[in-house]
Amino acid sequence: MKTIRKKFLLFLAITTGGIIGLFRGEEAREKYVFKIRTKYENRRLMAEKKSQARKGGVLLDDIEMASYHNN
Repeated sequence: MKTIRKKFLLFLAITTGGIIGLFRGEEAREKYVFKIRTKYENRRLMAEKKSQARKGGVLLDDIEMASYHNN
């Protein structure tokens, strides 16, 4: 259920970006899509860190997460 919701939200963001691109230009579209994707990725990373902390794991910074864990 969550994966369907996430995919739908990403599809909605890209579609909305396309509409923005028609009226305001490609640069505005790219900024909008980047903003939405970044917000989504930040929320996902924060949830992953909280989950790991609850399980008693060691909290890693962003560089360590990228180096040792597959996303």
